[in-house]
Amino acid sequence: METTQVAAQVTELAYALDTFYFLVCGALVMWMAAGFTMLESGLVRAKNTAEILTKNVGLYSIACIMYMLCGYSIMYPGAFEGGVFQSASNLVGGLLTSSDNTTADVVASGGDVYYSNLSDFFFQVVFVATAMSIVSGAVAERMKLWAFFIFAVVLTGFIYPVQGYWKWGSGWLDAAGFLDFAGSGVVHLCGAAAALAGVLLLGARKGKYGPDGQVNAIPGCNLPLAALGTLILWLGWFGFNGGSELMISNVGEANAVALVFVNTNMAAAGGLVFALLLSRFWFGKADLTMALNGALAGLVAITAEPLTPEPVQATMIGAVGGLLVVASIVALDKLRIDDPVGAISVHGVVGIWGLIAVCFTNGDASLLAQLKGIVSIFAWVFLTSLAVWAILKYTLGIRVSEEEEYEGVDIGECGLEAYPEFTSAE
Repeated sequence: METTQVAAQVTELAYALDTFYFLVCGALVMWMAAGFTMLESGLVRAKNTAEILTKNVGLYSIACIMYMLCGYSIMYPGAFEGGVFQSASNLVGGLLTSSDNTTADVVASGGDVYYSNLSDFFFQVVFVATAMSIVSGAVAERMKLWAFFIFAVVLTGFIYPVQGYWKWGSGWLDAAGFLDFAGSGVVHLCGAAAALAGVLLLGARKGKYGPDGQVNAIPGCNLPLAALGTLILWLGWFGFNGGSELMISNVGEANAVALVFVNTNMAAAGGLVFALLLSRFWFGKADLTMALNGALAGLVAITAEPLTPEPVQATMIGAVGGLLVVASIVALDKLRIDDPVGAISVHGVVGIWGLIAVCFTNGDASLLAQLKGIVSIFAWVFLTSLAVWAILKYTLGIRVSEEEEYEGVDIGECGLEAYPEFTSAE
């Protein structure tokens, strides 16, 4: 067999392997939708469970449609590089269509190796759904369902793709040296900023805060479900970070993927253990919800750079995230910012830590560039989200009535209950 034929077969095999790896990792990230759904439904009260389930399956579907129609083309405009916005010529799924399936629908992943453009779209679309899932938990138990869905259309179709383009689409943040391997900023800080804007306009749940700074606990209805959701997210994160290596078809890339998997796992473990230790020291009890959020905080923290740390360093990066998330949840309650699942703390505060932590392990990182990315992503998403939430608030309204909140949004918004035999108004 001629050398050229062997080389062609090797290239085809690498193409198939990288495409398949991309798709499997995308499927793992898609499974994170189940993790968010279970986590959130476990941390809300029984009377609000059906609505939180509806929000999560709905937002995932909306994200897929909007990212296909316009989001992907905004985020990855192709030849137009280095700017803030791209031209409208590639909107409405332009980059997903091709007249030549052998060349035009593949994208380079390094050297002469390629993977399917549609596998790239699939991997990216599940990321935007993750960002929107962050919002769902923070506004739980008192937001109107359809106002939430309308916001999901705007976030997934426009707000997220614009700042995603700045970094991952060769925009100005990428040119400035901002580093974000798998999305501590692009995905997690984005979702948290949108959530914070909504929570500030929405207000706290009735009975959450009393006079003289009193904070009243509102326990979730199903902690086993919350723990299951966390473990599902932990599993999905291997695809989230591992898939962001983009290829696995040579020895160097395979070793890199293995390191990313190990570091992702160790950061989650470090986050959980240190959050559990701090809660035991601070509250006198081993708080399961803090432990679960600690694991997620470790995962968010390592997402910005899971490749350059050693496993011990990754564990400590996650550990700091676990400590920060406990302190942040307590601090937000003191500020009367009601986040039923701790999403703003896990994905926002710890997302910022993860972006800064890049500077400790990656010699190419610049603290100034990282801060520039943090400020720009937060400012863009927070301000645009605040505007959208405000428009919704003063037109359709974003909060259910006091009666609906008391009875549970399951009845008011969905007309059914997740636990009809056990639910009572609380």
